[in-house]
Amino acid sequence: MLKLHNICRTYRTNEVETLALNNVNVEIAAGDFVAIMGPSGCGKSTLLNTIGMLDSPTSGDYIFNGENIAGYSESQLANIRKRNIGFIFQNFNLIDELTVEENIELALLYHKIPVAERKQRVAKVMDKVGIAHRAKHMPSQLSGGQQQRVAVARAVVGNQDVILADEPTGNLDSAHGQEVMEMLLALNKEGTTIIMVTHSPAHADYAKRTINLFDGKIITENMRAA
Repeated sequence: MLKLHNICRTYRTNEVETLALNNVNVEIAAGDFVAIMGPSGCGKSTLLNTIGMLDSPTSGDYIFNGENIAGYSESQLANIRKRNIGFIFQNFNLIDELTVEENIELALLYHKIPVAERKQRVAKVMDKVGIAHRAKHMPSQLSGGQQQRVAVARAVVGNQDVILADEPTGNLDSAHGQEVMEMLLALNKEGTTIIMVTHSPAHADYAKRTINLFDGKIITENMRAA
């Protein structure tokens, strides 16, 4: 599904140049479940943002579904993101002024989907993640685990092929963190490609592969034992 070849990402200020990604090479197949691990500041989020087309590489090639998108414009990248990629963040990133169902439906407003179909999709995905009974509640009325369920629902309601999760359990206790991991595993078993940044070895064990980063380089890749 996607291939990064000799990807580098350099951040520059007036005084400092930081090489966040250093000749990264990785291939991820459709239906894979990949965990990205490493110490703080090693480039995990930069790699995830590059895969998600939120950040552009300084050099190298990025092949997504057979297209080299490294030189694409922001509008071209936005169209690919909209069709193919869902995002789950550590801080949930829900809109406080919208209800649960409105937060989820927001992800469909950019797809020009008729209202009736939008409502049907939202209802279906709320059932799927066990949050339908909170449809009319505001984010402030939900627990952290419930807010992350809403975030998962928002990420998948558009039937995206790839879900990128940046520390999706980082603000949750162990029980709710496990619930979120079980949801991601279920989505993966249905065919969704999952790419997840995590600090937790236990949560990385849910993945089929673990990529370990250090100083912007991939130092090891491990496959989960069958």
